[in-house]
Amino acid sequence: MRGQYCSSGVFLVLLTIFGVSSAQLPKLMPQEFPEDFIIHVDGGSSNSDTNGTRWAVVVAGSMGYGNYRHQADVCHAYQILKKGGLKDENIIVFMYDDIANNPENPRPGVIINNPDGDDVYHGVPKDYTGENATAANLYAVILGDKSNLSGGSGKVLNSGPDDNVFIYYTDHGGPGIIGMPEGDYVYANDLVDVLIKKYEANAYKNMVFYLEACESGSMFEGLLPTNINIYATTASNATESSWGTYCPDMTPPPPPEYDTCLGDLYSVSWMENCDLSDLRQETLEVQYQSVKWRTENNTYGSHVMQYGNMYQTSDLVSFYLGANDNSSSIESKSPQSILEVVDNRDADLLHLWHKFQRAPAGSEMKQEAKRVLDDEISSRQRIDHNINQIEQLVLGYSSNSVRPGGQALVDDWDCFKTVVKTYEKHCGSLSNYGMKHTRVFANMCNAGISVEQVVAASARTC
Repeated sequence: MRGQYCSSGVFLVLLTIFGVSSAQLPKLMPQEFPEDFIIHVDGGSSNSDTNGTRWAVVVAGSMGYGNYRHQADVCHAYQILKKGGLKDENIIVFMYDDIANNPENPRPGVIINNPDGDDVYHGVPKDYTGENATAANLYAVILGDKSNLSGGSGKVLNSGPDDNVFIYYTDHGGPGIIGMPEGDYVYANDLVDVLIKKYEANAYKNMVFYLEACESGSMFEGLLPTNINIYATTASNATESSWGTYCPDMTPPPPPEYDTCLGDLYSVSWMENCDLSDLRQETLEVQYQSVKWRTENNTYGSHVMQYGNMYQTSDLVSFYLGANDNSSSIESKSPQSILEVVDNRDADLLHLWHKFQRAPAGSEMKQEAKRVLDDEISSRQRIDHNINQIEQLVLGYSSNSVRPGGQALVDDWDCFKTVVKTYEKHCGSLSNYGMKHTRVFANMCNAGISVEQVVAASARTC
């Protein structure tokens, strides 16, 4: 059954309590990717090629060494774009930039996105890092609005009507929201509103958006118009997790000195497809089918989705990511394999558990690792309890129902945002883990619950 491996924050601590070794963790047995699956075709809609400029915005929405994989994904994406011929002035990078030189990084100054991969950190622009990696700056960058930037390099998506745009985002998410390292969440309606404004400004010809996050389909479902020349794919549908990969004790594992996941399943699938393919001959649809197959074809996995303008699926990938020509080395590369995975919400917990397991017995390091692991598990249990209690006080029943397909998560987004902020004011941060509960808040708004009721229940609970 999908979505059960590591689906609970308590799972890994139970392993430690009952003395289960890492070698006994459930595994997903890899299978060979069919050698003839990746095909190359002639075609793509000629009206979507561009004599203008290719632009890209790439975003890692997390911070902390346990989230190594997100910045590794973004750095790898940058290398693909750079190889494809995009100039640094046309690639805008958001990442907290606390991984490469993190004390926990076994290879200082180096980030890898594959167990056998090269350094993907070298040369990456530091456009919006640290406290400047915010949702507000992301919106300003996409809109080309320098007046509303706060810090950073000042680069914006200054695209015009003949230009093609590629946006890639990777991080934690929940129904209707995705995270950023600093400040507020990115809410689905705000993101789509920004994209619509960009279209209305006649500021691009065509756009492609790749989104990696849990419940990432909820960011576009029922919201993204089909007539604004934007094609989007997401790592999962609106109701399921996305997955981390290249993690300790998986096949293939990261190098032995690493105790964190190196990548995300959907992300490494599209990027390793780019590394393997001649992007001048591959369409977006062919890449989508490749990524979909590799992401779904696991005992645990997610449903890669498509939204927006489906006519763009006949465009060549090179229209957006550049003219990567890997044809000379394709024959020498191994077929893509099925990867073992962990629920993205538990990847950081897996990291903490491995730190505890690896620390010398009886050492202060062991004690500290256990304290941090215990604190994380306690935090998750507290969030689960708080949400369940508020839900019962406000609604009197479990409200994790899902709207029929094609509908947006919520009708009143102002209510949704206010309820999220009300919870965090009284009960503390939702955290990367707690974002999974936001459907409960949406259902409260859809049921007509007042903000005052949520305030009273939150104050009583927390």
